[in-house]
Amino acid sequence: MQSDSYGLWSLVIINSVIFIVFAFSFFKPRTARDWRSFSAFSAFLVALFTEMYGFPLTIYFLSGWLQSRYPNVDWLAHDSGHLLEMMFGWKTNPHFGPFHILSYGLVIAGFLLISAAWRVLYNAQSTGQLAATGPYSYVRHPQYVGFILVMLGFLAQWPTLLTLAMFPVLVFMYVRLARAEERDAIDQFGEIYSDYARRVPGFLPRLRNLYGGQQGG
Repeated sequence: MQSDSYGLWSLVIINSVIFIVFAFSFFKPRTARDWRSFSAFSAFLVALFTEMYGFPLTIYFLSGWLQSRYPNVDWLAHDSGHLLEMMFGWKTNPHFGPFHILSYGLVIAGFLLISAAWRVLYNAQSTGQLAATGPYSYVRHPQYVGFILVMLGFLAQWPTLLTLAMFPVLVFMYVRLARAEERDAIDQFGEIYSDYARRVPGFLPRLRNLYGGQQGG
């Protein structure tokens, strides 16, 4: 089976480089732990764009089931890679579909969160203080939350079997990295960090803090 919509390996490389450099400019990894989290995120992006422009492994693997359930869809057309829009019967340009719009919101929010958190963390590390303001006043690991939001956004836009399999593995990895960072923070800040951890959740902000703008006691 051949399609002019795929095999565009130059686009795989260009998009991977653009988004990885873009993410790098927001995250600015410094430690070995930062580089591990960033490398895992970069692998997710490469896998995503490989299926988006290179070889549609998910479409080929599910082609029989997709064709039997949705016989009027040309599954080798590039737009059909927006599986959620196709499966829910979106009839017009999928780039204006609900899942694509949701994707834009999640990706933008994720990158903005990563950027805002990095500025707070950099300033805190420069002065030897605990990062506890800005995004860190809502969750203890906002940069990892940002990466997860970006990945969720891409999954809403272009879900693939490989990226769906990678997502929980990467989330688990980020949780483990976060726990290791917390042990280091306790060693450095002691009870100050323990008190901070009691007041501020790790990954999911408390609704009363989001709407009230203040940390809970």
